[in-house]
Amino acid sequence: MNTARLQKILASVAGGQTSVQEALAELKHLSVEDIEYAHIDHHRSLRKGFPEVIYGEGKSTQQIAGIMEKIIRQENVVMVTRVDSIKAKALCEQFPEAEYHDDARMIIVQKGERPLQGKGIIAVISAGTSDIPVAREAYLTASVMGNRVESLFDVGVAGIHRLFQHQDLIQSASVLIVAAGMEGALPAVVAGVVDKPVIAVPTSVGYGVSFGGLTALFAMLNSCSSNVAVVNIDNGFGAGYLASIINRL
Repeated sequence: MNTARLQKILASVAGGQTSVQEALAELKHLSVEDIEYAHIDHHRSLRKGFPEVIYGEGKSTQQIAGIMEKIIRQENVVMVTRVDSIKAKALCEQFPEAEYHDDARMIIVQKGERPLQGKGIIAVISAGTSDIPVAREAYLTASVMGNRVESLFDVGVAGIHRLFQHQDLIQSASVLIVAAGMEGALPAVVAGVVDKPVIAVPTSVGYGVSFGGLTALFAMLNSCSSNVAVVNIDNGFGAGYLASIINRL
């Protein structure tokens, strides 16, 4: 936070030249902390309702730790995605309050329980067991963002009767996240039996012509179920974040 600018805004509010709403609008664009290898957006939670999330892949352990340290000083929650076990071990030693979820490759630091902000239940569904890591990334993201989240794994179209054994959960959810690789058919099936938004997550699971998730992505984009939206391949985080926003409306 730029102290001089903040003092100027506050003085203007105190003097009656600026309204509280005008000052709030200005504050939403303040406070970027430059630590050479990152410009940390400390006001993201003010603008968007949740702090900046650290993408761990491609960053060194030292860089992740440096960003975490700065965010922890100002926020009650820090989330790091795509962290391998070697980096996670070092980071958890440096931040004892951190919890590593190896199935989702995520580190979460949380000071106390985050209040529920979502209005309904978010259901996270995976087509296969191999899709669970992506589904878990979505599950944890939505949970940390203050939602009630339920999960249902390994109910893909190769044994579709497994899905319909859980109609109560499917019908009770306000938003559904469906992760699938291979031919990527499950999101369209789920969307065909609910009147709620379905967020489809193509995964890179599959043989040969799955092309690292492209086949599933194209199938989901071509869904004839009109209530399907699609995020990028393996982007469980993006699905959980979007579901959380929808669940607050």
